[in-house]
Amino acid sequence: MATIKCLEPLFRNIISSAVSLAGIALFIMLLIAGFTYLFAGGDQKKLEQAKGTLTNAIIGLVVIVAAYLILRTVGVFTGVDVTRFTIPQ
Repeated sequence: MATIKCLEPLFRNIISSAVSLAGIALFIMLLIAGFTYLFAGGDQKKLEQAKGTLTNAIIGLVVIVAAYLILRTVGVFTGVDVTRFTIPQ
């Protein structure tokens, strides 16, 4: 029987999936940037494109890590674990 407590694993799975997809997207962007840079052959346009892709991938990584660290910091200062979704009974 479905209850409101069923939302806990649902939200946990959604967050876990989102973080996993972000990691996979980061890895793919790094691969694309690496191959573009590797096969640029001295073409300045392709080199700039590879550098832009690499920069965007690193910015994405910094945003993901910063968001996690902010949530952990809020948890330390407030004493509430904001990274865990629970419904009180």
